Amino acid sequence: MTAASAPTRARSTSSVPRTARLSFLRVLRSELVKLATLRSTWWSLGITVALSVGIALLIAAASRDFGGDFPAVNAITAPMQFTMLVAGIFGAMAITGEYSTGMIRSTLTAEPRRGGVVLAKAIAVALFLLITVLVSTLIAVVSTAPLLGDAGIDWNDTDASTVPLANSLLAMVAFGLIGLGWGFIIRNGAGAIAATVGLLFVAPIILSLFTIGGEAWLWLVDLAQYLPMGAASTLTSGGAIENAVPVITLLAWPVGTLLVGWMILRTRDA
Repeated sequence: MTAASAPTRARSTSSVPRTARLSFLRVLRSELVKLATLRSTWWSLGITVALSVGIALLIAAASRDFGGDFPAVNAITAPMQFTMLVAGIFGAMAITGEYSTGMIRSTLTAEPRRGGVVLAKAIAVALFLLITVLVSTLIAVVSTAPLLGDAGIDWNDTDASTVPLANSLLAMVAFGLIGLGWGFIIRNGAGAIAATVGLLFVAPIILSLFTIGGEAWLWLVDLAQYLPMGAASTLTSGGAIENAVPVITLLAWPVGTLLVGWMILRTRDA
């Protein structure tokens, strides 16, 4: 009886269609679940909110001594100079953790299309950062309003209110995706974090040192505006944006690093 039923089970198993493929939405859902179940995600996002609101409150309280030319929106956007590092590190850890644990093998086995993996991971990181920065911005706007008083944000002037705030959301997402791109490129947590911090924080400081070198070295100082933080500072400083260079610069860095990471992922085994 057992011997006779074995071929039947074998035939039924072999007749199962093998045309099913993992849809992109399911890949995206799995990436969202991965990030949501990591403690490092909530620590990173919690620190981002705490720094954003805390520094905004300090700047708003001190703004009374800054003079009348201080744009009130800068109290909300200025903390980005610190939270950008947390966003970049969060993006780097989102992928390097998979390389350190070997989970990347399971990911690529389930979804062999490397481009789909990179895109899903990028969307997941962007969504987490977008929601976090939106929440922290709303809290900062409400909590700093009593401190700013009559010198508060003029919501009727979009160039000095909603535009810089929207650009700060874009910048923070870009910083996170730059870290993610470095993670795909280097595939090591310490290396990816070092590269991210170097690009976002160290490089602008180094270029600014050449201001003491005279006019012959000003071209190096001017290069800072083509770094991610230089472009973000221009977009979030308040006032009308005269050209598209900062926007293109801010978008080019995450797109470039992710494209390089995708090409490396295609040519190397996990």
